[in-house]
This record gives sequence, structure tokens and C-alpha cells, in this order.
Amino acid sequence: MSETSTKPYLLRAIYEWCTDNGYTPYMAVVVDANTRVPMEHVKNGEIVLNISFSATSGLKMENDVIRFSARFGGISRDILVPVDNVVAIYARENGQGMAFEPTMRDDDVESENGDDTSLPAAAADIPAAPVLTSVPNSQQEPRKEAEEGNDDPEPPKKGGRPTLTRVK
Repeated sequence: MSETSTKPYLLRAIYEWCTDNGYTPYMAVVVDANTRVPMEHVKNGEIVLNISFSATSGLKMENDVIRFSARFGGISRDILVPVDNVVAIYARENGQGMAFEPTMRDDDVESENGDDTSLPAAAADIPAAPVLTSVPNSQQEPRKEAEEGNDDPEPPKKGGRPTLTRVK
């Protein structure tokens, strides 16, 4: 018998910590063919979902899948997210939480090795997770020139929504 992953237990623990402290739990998810979310809200292959008690109905955080109903634009939608696709769970108010590496399921590994011939050739070229690319340094140059002419740098902006930064 294979050992059960700790990831679903950690997801439930962070969710409970958020709700116990009055925070709004958010979940970042990598979207693939096994994920059932409103595709119009997916950006760069990911979606961030509010999974608070007030935003969801019938939330079930099982060991292999997270399912619930939520309203998007006033329309109730059934959401299904494999636990393997969750890349982060955190509190909206302060950004505290936990990030995960996207894990590959056995069927994903087989398709990458070419063992699964049921996929069309075009689908095999689509990456399973978002791909990071570097930003050219030329975008940094105009900002440096503007700072040279100004002896007082701009103070850091305060307020706004916290963001989650994944560090690998």
C-alpha cells in the first residue's frame, strides 16, 4: 500500500487556520484537463479561488480532490480541483500560507514519456504547468534614468492587496 500524501492534510490545516483567525482562504490552482473551473477566469494557466465559507457551498476537501459550488458573475458553478493541481493556499489579508510544487500524476508522466498515444499531437505540445520566462533588462533602464534626475526616490506604496510570491 502506498503512503498517503501530506498535501491534502496541509491544505485542510491552512484552511482551518485561516478561518479560525478570521482570514479569507485563497487557493491558487494550475488548470489542466482534470480541473473543472470557469475557464473565462483562468489567467496564464492558473486560477485563484476564494474558498471561504461565505464564498462557497458544500466545500469538500478530500485526499484526492477539492469540490464545491461558488458563484462567478452571479451564476452558480460546480468546481472540481485535483489536490495535485493546488500550488498555494494562503490568507488574502496577509499572504501567509503555504506554496507547493505542482505534482505530476501517473497519467501525466506516461504522456510525457510518449507511452500514451491517445493524445493528439497538438495536445502533447501544451505544457502541463505554466512556463516562466526571463524579462529583458531593457525594461529596467528607463526607471534608472528617471531616478537619476530625482534626488528623492518615491516612498514605498502602502495598502492594497497582499500578493503571494513563490520562491523556488
